Amino acid sequence: EVQLQACGGGLVQAGGSLTLSCAASGFTSDDYAIAWFRQAPGKDREPVSCIYIKYGRIYLTDSAKGRFTISSVNAKNTVSLQMSSLKPEDTGLYFCNVKEYLREAAWGQGTLVTVSS
Repeated sequence: EVQLQACGGGLVQAGGSLTLSCAASGFTSDDYAIAWFRQAPGKDREPVSCIYIKYGRIYLTDSAKGRFTISSVNAKNTVSLQMSSLKPEDTGLYFCNVKEYLREAAWGQGTLVTVSS
């Protein structure tokens, strides 16, 4: 079973920066992706960014492009999401997600990011 621990959320003013981290363990293979989702109050959970560890491929939503960066620390199975130029619209619960090939996705507990005006 994959276990996730997300941290790094906090309060930041608009235009500021924040880095989230996701530490994952319990992988059964090296074929998996780690992604960040977020959910604002009253909104659906939406993807933010994803990295396929095995292939080193990175995906960012249009909203995240130019502001967010996702990277991995392979030895620790850790993925960080570096966020800059934050906007109030970025406020929400950020969830780490792991999807192994042919297995159910696993979710972290969520870490709160609040961007004030």
